[in-house]
Amino acid sequence: MNKMNVRKMNMLLAAALAILLAFPGWGFGASAVEAAPASSGGAGDHGLLKSLQEKELKTGSGPLAFNDIEFLSATTGRAAGNGFLIGTSDAGLTFQTIYEGQWSFSDIEFPDNVYGWALASLEQGETGRYLIATTDGGSHWKRLSDHPVTFSRVDFSDRLHGFAYDWAFVYYTSDGGKTWSKLTTPANTRGAYFASRSTGWAVTVAAGDGYRIMKTTDGGKSWKTELKSSFEDPGYAEVYASGSQVWTVLYGGFGMSQTAYSLYASGDSGASWRRVIAQSTAGGGPAPGSGKSGLPKGPVSGKPGNMQLAGGGAFLLGYSPAGEKVGVGRSYDAGKTWSNLPGIPGYDGKISFTGAKNGWLAARGPEGSSLYMTQDGGATWKVKFTFAAK
Repeated sequence: MNKMNVRKMNMLLAAALAILLAFPGWGFGASAVEAAPASSGGAGDHGLLKSLQEKELKTGSGPLAFNDIEFLSATTGRAAGNGFLIGTSDAGLTFQTIYEGQWSFSDIEFPDNVYGWALASLEQGETGRYLIATTDGGSHWKRLSDHPVTFSRVDFSDRLHGFAYDWAFVYYTSDGGKTWSKLTTPANTRGAYFASRSTGWAVTVAAGDGYRIMKTTDGGKSWKTELKSSFEDPGYAEVYASGSQVWTVLYGGFGMSQTAYSLYASGDSGASWRRVIAQSTAGGGPAPGSGKSGLPKGPVSGKPGNMQLAGGGAFLLGYSPAGEKVGVGRSYDAGKTWSNLPGIPGYDGKISFTGAKNGWLAARGPEGSSLYMTQDGGATWKVKFTFAAK
């Protein structure tokens, strides 16, 4: 086959892939079942780097970097950053540009291939973060309010129903984010998660007393304390739940690049708890809680990042800016055992796992910003896409 025919074939294949990605029933929403990727692919820009870098130079938006990542299956997902959203449906063998424009994404949420939401700021002009939405897989976005929001995270189960979280409150929508109602949470809540409209978790704080993990089964009308964790100066917490598993990160103090924290887990919907990680640091002080000593520190002994519960496994990101390491810790038995896995170069990152073994990591580090894929639960990672540092 001559060079001209090869070029024509490549152009046809690229066009076909772009068309397939646009259909709701294919690609990004193909399967929610974990499966081994058909091809492991390799590092590279796959034709996107040049166009995105031209935009960067034209707008002066700063170095291209991934801020968030979300995958619907082992092969299919999206990654977003400052002014762009890209996607793959073949485990990173190829990527497609879904969006280039004014929005700098910090949090993306896609319950399916078509409908999505994001917390994003404008790269130029107005300040603050806005809640924006898409009904075409991410190609076009619409602002849902005229004013910035205080949300730090959004979580949708379908195109209509979702929750939003900020420092102290939880909000619920049943119309796709057009309107929101504040749910009742206990006083001094500093972290919460609702698994459904009726079942939710909240972590409260009280100076000199510590943290309390509380549960509601009636949509916030009443709350019951499930666990107390002593700590002199509690700050804030994060909660994650899936099925019968509930996990919470309780923060201690901060110092330099060090963070003290404890990780608690329940495998029976809160009936019993165990402390899994107790990371005390010289700069951050003691970890919250008491009890069993000799517990491990967190992944790469760094700051805790986001957590994912998938395929019966629990995965926690850890990152150490000073040590230039990003890594994952995991448990497959609701916290009875915990393993911190080898780290990779990086300053910070986000993880997205779709099953017990298959996951993705977006990391920023000394060499740039990269997407990595794992097929062994985070023990090893393979680079799939990189924006090289300048």
